[in-house]
Amino acid sequence: MTQLSKAVKGIISPEMAQVAKSERVAPEFIRQGVAAGTIVIPHNIRHRNGASIGIGSGLRTKVSASVGVYADTDSIDTEVAKIKAALEAGTDSIMDLSVKGDIDAMRRENLAAASTPLGTLPYYQAVSEAAQKYGTALKMDVEALFDVIERQAADGVDFLALHCGTTMSIVERLKKENRLDPLVSYGGSHLIGWMLHNHRENPLYEYYDRVLEIARRYDVTLSIADGMRPGCLADSLDGAQVQELVVMGELVRRAREAGVQVMVKGPGHVPLNQLKATIVLQKSLCKGAPYFVFGPVVTDIAAGYDHISAAIGGAVSAWAGAEFICYVTASEHIGLPDADQVREGVVAARIAAHAADVAKGLRGAADWDFELSKARKDLDWPKQIALSIDPKRAEYMRKTRSDDTVTGCAMCGKYCAMEVVSRYLGVSKVSC
Repeated sequence: MTQLSKAVKGIISPEMAQVAKSERVAPEFIRQGVAAGTIVIPHNIRHRNGASIGIGSGLRTKVSASVGVYADTDSIDTEVAKIKAALEAGTDSIMDLSVKGDIDAMRRENLAAASTPLGTLPYYQAVSEAAQKYGTALKMDVEALFDVIERQAADGVDFLALHCGTTMSIVERLKKENRLDPLVSYGGSHLIGWMLHNHRENPLYEYYDRVLEIARRYDVTLSIADGMRPGCLADSLDGAQVQELVVMGELVRRAREAGVQVMVKGPGHVPLNQLKATIVLQKSLCKGAPYFVFGPVVTDIAAGYDHISAAIGGAVSAWAGAEFICYVTASEHIGLPDADQVREGVVAARIAAHAADVAKGLRGAADWDFELSKARKDLDWPKQIALSIDPKRAEYMRKTRSDDTVTGCAMCGKYCAMEVVSRYLGVSKVSC
């Protein structure tokens, strides 16, 4: 039985118990959430070393980091180094989005290297193999696509991102939208190109029952990806995007009826004033399924700093109800990230996730901030550093940018106003 099937039957699985312990909630709370579809536990029965995490309503907001072989200069070793950097920075999951090279080998190295859940986008591999075999991805065979899906699930992939909701009718709607940036999803654009060239419906939609059968057999969680993801603020919440959300809602229902866990992947580029509406709309149309947001970035001008733009969007989105944040690195839109940018992207997304958890009043979230604030008041530098979200960077800053002989705050030094005032207030040492 799948996690969803067990939950519906009233069974608390070991994975549910593990998630309950890590989230500090009752196992029954997790079981009820999984049964309702508002919580998912991506855990393929063949991923032996993968830890169980819960994603969904009432749980800590989770963060995902993407790696993969993209360019001819990339190698499995460099991507494994990025995986290690992401894990050290505290990512909750990894997505392998390789589009070149030995994708099977990369995925298996990823599964061996990461103790977190692993996600993939099978269409990337199907496109790559078709291009190698036929010289063009447009000749991809439907059976070959499902062979890739089966292969990845059998290897132990915990969640599969698939553009099942990108239908031909939505593509026709897209033609009328007059978008500034028509298509920015790599998988979505290749899939739509195949559909138009072959005059065929999306096979992931047409044969969705086959997708569900594979997912059910390995207890893979589906991540229904959005081919109509807006690539700029001007295209946010247009008709094509909303129509695809309606179809996604149908697919969520069918997945749950089949005993398959499902979440929905979302935008994209979204202006701040539309973030809450976007989340509320998804939650309504997709029946409370966990929302996996890509950023979102809230301005188009932040090239080189998109990790900051995405952290802003991620915090607001998670506060509004999204439960899973895909990180964005500083090199988004302009290049491929190195290990340092991967680390930086994970930390930025984790800050966003934690800020949202505090704002939502998630149990225990503010305790972390409270403990660090006490350490600041006491000028306890080692404890401040240990409690920071990135202790390695905090320690580096302290050692290279301040005088360790000064007890006051780093900016004011021996003239720390709060330290002076504390003598007269009769309280313990404080810093500004």
